[in-house]
Amino acid sequence: MFSGIIEELGTVVAARDAGTTRRLSIEAPSFAGQLKPGDSIAVDGACLTATELEGDRFSVDVIGTTLSRTVAGGYRTGSRVNLERALSVGARLDGHLVQGHVDALGHLTSVRKDGEYWLLDFEVPEDVDALLVPHGSITINGVSLTVNAMPGPRKLQVGIIPFTWEHTNLSSLSPGDPVNLEGDLIGKFVARFMAVRDRNPDLDLKRLGEMGY
Repeated sequence: MFSGIIEELGTVVAARDAGTTRRLSIEAPSFAGQLKPGDSIAVDGACLTATELEGDRFSVDVIGTTLSRTVAGGYRTGSRVNLERALSVGARLDGHLVQGHVDALGHLTSVRKDGEYWLLDFEVPEDVDALLVPHGSITINGVSLTVNAMPGPRKLQVGIIPFTWEHTNLSSLSPGDPVNLEGDLIGKFVARFMAVRDRNPDLDLKRLGEMGY
């Protein structure tokens, strides 16, 4: 589990393809030395496992579904990636609950500066759009953000403060670039519950509540 608060902007120093697997070596001077094999790390919001450690670098293997649903297939030497280690029990939750399970890819459509901050507009798939609410939470490339506006169907706008602009890879995006999206966890449960209830109108809601649902 993650919070969407980026700890470091890392750099891909090697990307090697081997069949259906892609091994990435990532430089992260501030915390690579604190990792151990098997640790979970969100790389642009995708939960991956540290498999090898060497100095200020760590390696992860990206396979099958993750390659098809995330931007990991496009990483090259020099790509900058947003990094966050898994939450520790008792830590402050400064962002929102993030699983590191990327739901889909979105695409940046425009960037404009408005005073001291930036407004970024994205086109998102229907299943992610269904989870959006004004001022709700969305994770973009692993960054916990607030939905600033929903300008139209499958349209999402977020505001980026200077600190986030300087310390994440959102500032390097250009219109047309893909991004990893993870919808709000609570929204997913609500959507699933409503879908089940629609299919089962006689569902005993009181009984579900007693069971802890």
